[in-house]
Amino acid sequence: MSGPQRPLLRVVKGEPTAEELAALTVVVAALSQRPPRRRPVPVAAWASNADTHRRPLQPGPGGWRASGRFT
Repeated sequence: MSGPQRPLLRVVKGEPTAEELAALTVVVAALSQRPPRRRPVPVAAWASNADTHRRPLQPGPGGWRASGRFT
């Protein structure tokens, strides 16, 4: 090792007790061991299966429109 290392935590304001510093250290250590969260991948409209759940086809005027994606 070369040179002094910087502290992991530094109190900027106030005077925390030893117990408060210990609690903060435990929380920071636990968060650093957690795997990073992944954002859900957005599903494009063309890949959505929402179109498979549609109302039954209605014969008559406008039936052709109800048979497609146009509602």
